[in-house]
Amino acid sequence: MGGKKRHVATLLQKREAESTVPPLVRDSDEPVPKKAKWINKQRVLVFGGRGMYYRYRHLMEDIRALMPHSKTEPKMERRDDMRIINEICESRNCNKCIYFEGRKKKDLYMWVSNVSKGPSVKFLVLNAHTMMELKMTGNCLKASRPLLSFDTAFEEPHWAVIKELFVQTFGTPKQHPKSQPFFDHVFTFSIVDNKVWFRNFQILDNDGKLTEIGPRFVLDPIKIFEDSFGGRTLWDNPHFVHPNIVRRKTKEVAGLRYRGKVMQKVSRDARAPTQPFRGDPTNEVFQTKPPEEAVGEEKELFFRKK
Repeated sequence: MGGKKRHVATLLQKREAESTVPPLVRDSDEPVPKKAKWINKQRVLVFGGRGMYYRYRHLMEDIRALMPHSKTEPKMERRDDMRIINEICESRNCNKCIYFEGRKKKDLYMWVSNVSKGPSVKFLVLNAHTMMELKMTGNCLKASRPLLSFDTAFEEPHWAVIKELFVQTFGTPKQHPKSQPFFDHVFTFSIVDNKVWFRNFQILDNDGKLTEIGPRFVLDPIKIFEDSFGGRTLWDNPHFVHPNIVRRKTKEVAGLRYRGKVMQKVSRDARAPTQPFRGDPTNEVFQTKPPEEAVGEEKELFFRKK
């Protein structure tokens, strides 16, 4: 009985402590008490498959460094089914996933998915630049929380789905054990030419001055799926052009340029005269020989006449 009474007493003390009203006057220098309870438990699994170019692997590492609530995983084989990623995320206790898929050592595709119920979005990564390539002067403290800035064009239905997925994935949860309780950089998502432009800026001062840190890349959305890494297609981008088609067109243009040069050479050879150019016959008058040869020829002619 005594143990139950003590337990009830401690519960009552906790309720009284939670129900106490804070004082009306506080000191501005007094630190804000940090909540020990972690409510928004978002964990993001960031990993890629085999066959990625080394620049894209460095880009994946930069994104992973900017997200303190991310987890790692070894490379996945390309022949495996995409649905296996859901099982990997469940084993790692992650409810969001960013998967990088490389093809032909040239193209990079990025999947952003809500593992529990979906949806998932597939992007083509364009114009990717890592932090080491840019060498920006800005800097931010590692594990700090970012501010997310979105363009006004995200109000459309399909862009609104992508925006909500970005907020839940790239936003660092409050009171995360590995995060810092302040903001010193901004993630900006802008829509230009039906593509999402990602930039990372450092907050220099309270007046709003910014400087770019990196990395930077452009996301071309391809499809929005109902489930995680598959399912029914909710939206298909009509402006998307496959990179294989772009490379084929560039090769066709180069082939047409080479074909034009060959045709010009053939037409030039056809217009050329068949017989060689003999020149002006009067030029032979001015052709002279050395004096020794001329004397020898005169002697031969003299003896022949005799």
